[in-house]
Amino acid sequence: MKKQYAVIGLGRFGSHLARALYEEDNEVIGIDINEEKVEDLQNGLSQAFIADSTDEDSMKGLGVRNFDVVIVAIGDDMEASILTVVLLKELGVPYIVAKALSKRHGLVLTKIGADQVVFPERDMGLRLAQNLMHPNIIDHLKLSDDYSIEEIKIPPDLVGQTIQALDIRARYQLNVIAIRHTDEEVTVAPSPDYSLKNGDLLVIIGKNKALKEFSKKLEE
Repeated sequence: MKKQYAVIGLGRFGSHLARALYEEDNEVIGIDINEEKVEDLQNGLSQAFIADSTDEDSMKGLGVRNFDVVIVAIGDDMEASILTVVLLKELGVPYIVAKALSKRHGLVLTKIGADQVVFPERDMGLRLAQNLMHPNIIDHLKLSDDYSIEEIKIPPDLVGQTIQALDIRARYQLNVIAIRHTDEEVTVAPSPDYSLKNGDLLVIIGKNKALKEFSKKLEE
């Protein structure tokens, strides 16, 4: 069932996020105090409004309390970001996601009631660093301090080998939970006798230390 989202702050992060949610057939409204930013998204969202997110009457008038999720993506005004989260909390918004500009800002947002705090610039930097150091790792999803899921590109010398022959579970205590193919099709829980094909991406779950060891082995 599709959800209703409101994105407050239509800078680069907010506008890309809003468009992505809308393209998945969700109801998405965009809100920004800047008229030009709102006009740029008029045809790319369900609706876009010029409004001050720190003004209670404006937020009530837009009915933000009725949305499933409200994302506060305000770019560089920390005070406006904090005041907006406080207001949304008071209005009874069920789930608030807030973009943080720094670690301290994120701590404040959590303390005042944001349900989820995100650090887009930090996370993108960490992701890029991982990709530069380990080019075979296409994607990384941290599950906890100890466990992650990684999408790993297989080197040419492994093409034709079976998952069983790789012996990943016994040697590294890792589990192949899926394989993404070049046509974007995904095989979930692949058979041990599946022969790896050129362009296949292994989706592997396990301890971070083991994932790092396996990645290094592939790079040798």
